[in-house]
Amino acid sequence: MSQGGGIKTDRLDGIRSHLYAHGFSTIQDLADAVGASLATVRRDLQILEESGVIDRVHGGARIAEGSSVELAFQEREKRQLAAKRAIAAAAYETLVPRTAIFLDAGTTVLQLARRIRIDPIPLRIFTNGLIVAQEFLNVPTLDVTLLGGQLRSENASMVGPQAEAMLETIWFDQLFLGASAISTDGAIYSVDSAEASLNRRMLTRSANRSVLADSTKFGTTATYKVAPLSEARLITDAALGVEWRRQLEEASVDTHYVTIGAQE
Repeated sequence: MSQGGGIKTDRLDGIRSHLYAHGFSTIQDLADAVGASLATVRRDLQILEESGVIDRVHGGARIAEGSSVELAFQEREKRQLAAKRAIAAAAYETLVPRTAIFLDAGTTVLQLARRIRIDPIPLRIFTNGLIVAQEFLNVPTLDVTLLGGQLRSENASMVGPQAEAMLETIWFDQLFLGASAISTDGAIYSVDSAEASLNRRMLTRSANRSVLADSTKFGTTATYKVAPLSEARLITDAALGVEWRRQLEEASVDTHYVTIGAQE
């Protein structure tokens, strides 16, 4: 019985992941993706629709508008990987040896951590990301500190009052912050209130602040506002549309565009 429940959970996760990655999909597409019958997928879609995760439309389904359900870290890490690596390469070029930096727990920032591991320079690194911290194991030129606090499994991050209190005792030369969503109001949003609160605190503790966000994050929504983009320098990819570029310019957001594939 428990094995069947596990298979069902895996299938629901598979459907959700496919919809995140591909957008609207037909029932046949989803059946092929998860290896289930059309009837089984229809039942699964009903469950996901009732929980508010998806909308069923025109013989298929899509992620629900405004859904704050967060995709597993491992799935998000794979999305827009080329853009994330190009953005990370540009961010790496801004690093100054022997300074203190903060890396948040986002998947684009993780690519920056991996670039630092490949080509390390002397840095004092602080992070609230467990996977980010793991990248620096046994790299002798790095002094790494992981924030304490409450473990947020969905993002493999440390959050909460203890993490925020620790931030109050530290000052960073540079902050590198990811974004769950960048809404039409020109602000960064998060799907989690504790993560958003910690991100806001990060912004107050750094001399230079950079947001690393690929172009697919723009025009999306999440529940909890972090801060206006104008509070930081933005590094994004050149696929960002003309209208968004105009809006960023009008808001005086210091924006650096990278070409996908430009990184080494």
